[in-house]
Amino acid sequence: MRVLGVDPGLTRCGVGVVEGVPGRPCTLIAYYVVYTDPADDLSLRLLHLDQSLTKLVAEHQPESVAVERVFSQHNVRTVMGTAQASGIAVLAGARAGLPVQTYTPSEVKAAVTGSGQADKAQMTAMVTRLLRLAEPPKPADAADALALAICHVWRGGTRSKLAEAADRARRGGAR
Repeated sequence: MRVLGVDPGLTRCGVGVVEGVPGRPCTLIAYYVVYTDPADDLSLRLLHLDQSLTKLVAEHQPESVAVERVFSQHNVRTVMGTAQASGIAVLAGARAGLPVQTYTPSEVKAAVTGSGQADKAQMTAMVTRLLRLAEPPKPADAADALALAICHVWRGGTRSKLAEAADRARRGGAR
């Protein structure tokens, strides 16, 4: 399974692409950080992010997209930009007809490090180790995006199957 992971951000948006199957090490395909200039108009920043993510989805042909779920932060300005970038990432996947799954930071940390409380350094170290990289992906936004993609490879399929089974059960077992 090829997954494009997105660590949303309005100024820096991490994007990572991996291939793998649950229970096995993933393979790095590519990683990027899409930058927008805080001095630019919001509409232009969102447009640039949309065009960049759309291009990366077309280029890498993932089977699904994993996006970090926005969580409440104390800085409302920061969370607004992150939420807007997250919406663009979800839209890029949906526009391509791909399934899009969101994960909380603690879900990603738990999947990649075994602890939902892992810090940035632990996350980056595990992503480097799991992808068998010679050096850590930089900046941290790229490492976070790769962690999201790894999390989805390892947990996304199971989550989708559980959701499908629950849906079938609600419909009385019909397929």
